[in-house]
Amino acid sequence: MLRIGLTGGIASGKSTVAAMLRELGFRVIDADRLAHRLTQPGQPAHDEILREFGPAILDAAGGIDRRKLASVVFSDPAKLARLNAIVHPAVIAAEDEWMRLVLEENPRGVAIVEAALILEAHAENRFDKLITVTCTLDQKIDRFAARHNMAPALARAEVERRMKAQLSDEEKVRAADYVIDSSGSLSQTGQQVAAVWGEVSALAAVR
Repeated sequence: MLRIGLTGGIASGKSTVAAMLRELGFRVIDADRLAHRLTQPGQPAHDEILREFGPAILDAAGGIDRRKLASVVFSDPAKLARLNAIVHPAVIAAEDEWMRLVLEENPRGVAIVEAALILEAHAENRFDKLITVTCTLDQKIDRFAARHNMAPALARAEVERRMKAQLSDEEKVRAADYVIDSSGSLSQTGQQVAAVWGEVSALAAVR
């Protein structure tokens, strides 16, 4: 089985590319959704995060408010590092178990992990190949603003703040085996995804 990491900066188009890869038949898991599940009340990571950051990050129902937590950690590298030290091991363990199940189902299949912080977590060696998705800064801001219903100026400030906590697109591109530029139309992005799908499928077939 071929293990693929799918990464990119904030609002770069990772989820769009992941959806296209699913449509082409690849198995894809979203690390952000995994993290969200693993930090719900009753999960060990929830209690650790609460002990670390206090009740101010909770919503009215007692769950972790991701926006409140983000406002705390993305302005303080030390706090972000503490959060990652809590969440990353649990997410990686869940990803590994998922990939084990995919391997059992199809030893010559492809398992793709969509995760923003593969390189930042020094987890790239867990994968056989790495795909990086990029787009322009203005597109990131527009997408983030639309996703969170924010004014462009506020979205720009938030995107730039979060980008400081991640490696640059240039660094992610240098580390990648495949690069998909999502700056163009969906059709243009789809053409790039199809090309990567063809190469990866061929590699998986001979493993």
